Amino acid sequence: MEPGTPRPGNRLIQALDDPATPCLLAPLDRLVADALESVSRGEVPDLPNRIVTATAVALRVPLTSRDGKIRASQIQRI
Repeated sequence: MEPGTPRPGNRLIQALDDPATPCLLAPLDRLVADALESVSRGEVPDLPNRIVTATAVALRVPLTSRDGKIRASQIQRI
């Protein structure tokens, strides 16, 4: 990486801090923990993917994912 080139993580932080960016940093809270029960371990076996999926369920937003198990699940996706 050339000197002065922003690191990928820095761009993410800058985007999250920018009020013009339509991003939301969703908390891992009780709402997500409760929604985790609605995500089948059989459909989405990987725990991190289940947490991401449960976050979408908790926030009532569609999910975008390249993961085949999530795409094959009953979760609302775009």
